[in-house]
Amino acid sequence: MKNMTKKEYQQYINKKTPNSTLAKDLFFAFLFGGFICIIGQLITDGLKNLGLAENHVPAFTSVIMIFLGAFLTGLGLYDRIAKIAGAGTIVPITGFANSVVSPAMEFKSEGLVLGLAAKIFIIAGPVIVYGTLSSVIVGIIYYVMSLM
Repeated sequence: MKNMTKKEYQQYINKKTPNSTLAKDLFFAFLFGGFICIIGQLITDGLKNLGLAENHVPAFTSVIMIFLGAFLTGLGLYDRIAKIAGAGTIVPITGFANSVVSPAMEFKSEGLVLGLAAKIFIIAGPVIVYGTLSSVIVGIIYYVMSLM
């Protein structure tokens, strides 16, 4: 394998790479992502029907969805669902909960401080940092444009 040409290497990669049907992947991502959104809508409607103040409903829905994502990750179910659903489980807020809980579970054997606490935001940390940074930049641009 040391003296492979580019063409031989590409053929080798093509043999080793599993085939993926795009239509099937899109269907399951849409199906499961939509199902997660339906659950979120049902929670929202349920909270409204319970008489929760209208301005509190979105926050409570987010908290419940994050809890469900983290809980299912802790039980090992979220990863099994994600193998079928693909990107359908990444996009909703439950995917964020999964990205926080998974590294925490992986490193819990290293202890509470050096394992769980140090590794909990290993995946979600950059998302939080760059999300915050980009919102500040957009805010500054909006402010400057409003002065003109």
